[in-house]
Amino acid sequence: MYRLLIKPLFFLFKPERAHYLAMDLLQFTCALPGGKPFMRALFSYHHPSLEKEVCGIRFKNPVGLAAGFDKNAKWVDALECLGFGFVEIGTVTPLAQPGNDQPRLFRLPKDFALINRMGFNNEGAKAAKDRLKKRKSSIVIGGNIGKNKITPNEEATSDYVKCFDELFDVVDYFVVNVSSPNTPGLRELQDKEPLTKLLVTLQTNNSSRPLSKPIFLKIAPDLTDAQLDDIVNIVKDSRIAGVIATNTTIDRSSLQTTKDELDSIGNGGLSGLPLTKRATDVVQYLAEKSQGQFPIIGVGGIHTGAQAKEKMNAGAALVQVYTGFIYEGPSLAKRICQSLVR
Repeated sequence: MYRLLIKPLFFLFKPERAHYLAMDLLQFTCALPGGKPFMRALFSYHHPSLEKEVCGIRFKNPVGLAAGFDKNAKWVDALECLGFGFVEIGTVTPLAQPGNDQPRLFRLPKDFALINRMGFNNEGAKAAKDRLKKRKSSIVIGGNIGKNKITPNEEATSDYVKCFDELFDVVDYFVVNVSSPNTPGLRELQDKEPLTKLLVTLQTNNSSRPLSKPIFLKIAPDLTDAQLDDIVNIVKDSRIAGVIATNTTIDRSSLQTTKDELDSIGNGGLSGLPLTKRATDVVQYLAEKSQGQFPIIGVGGIHTGAQAKEKMNAGAALVQVYTGFIYEGPSLAKRICQSLVR
């Protein structure tokens, strides 16, 4: 029904507009008497074998919603009704910022993919905190944090610390995002020296608290093997919890979408099915190089249960979806969970 009726309807609208329309509809449905139980019955799947403990956090299932979908923690309670084991909000920056000019989100239907150059558009860390303090569901929440566009890289650590401090009491784990291609210069923070400084600072702050929170590093799929080797060493040296692999890619090879169409879209991060193999390869490389010493959350091109299983067989403890959720519909988490149990 979703592929035949609902998706074609939403795809008549521009992608960003369709996103907000879909979430308005979900919110409205959940607000109706009996709406949340109805949605849970329709889209959730529970089985004891799906429960996992990672970094001391108990997940009801290993399928999460990746950052970027609910940037401002507006829809956490409604998204819980769609069967996710966890939701990652953000990317959140210390100050509110509008992001890049629209249009900034594009569909590539032939490739079951998206290109975005959102630019960390969000309402700021305090707004996210205030909403999370009022949430009613107990779903696991990740806080994906970044720096403001106007903050120079030399001062980036301060922005991450501000977000960390603001969100500490309202999220279950943190994600350090230095891998988005849509904030100028951000990926330079993946270099060994600035990344080590950033993670050590955050982990020192974290360790000084009575009860610390797991910190994950989100990396780009475009890193070389040598850079991935550095990531393994940095994670171990900084003693953060683990890695999320991967963010969107700047690679445009092997797409069905024509070069003219891609040129008309311009820059941005590519997500969806074209990223499936590379993201899985990165997960496997990190798992083997680290000898499984830290958990990996696998994300990138997961549209089916089989693809989620591939990520987990490669070494991912948990998985996340985003673009697959848009193309496959609200039952994706349920179908993946059913597939994992089978």
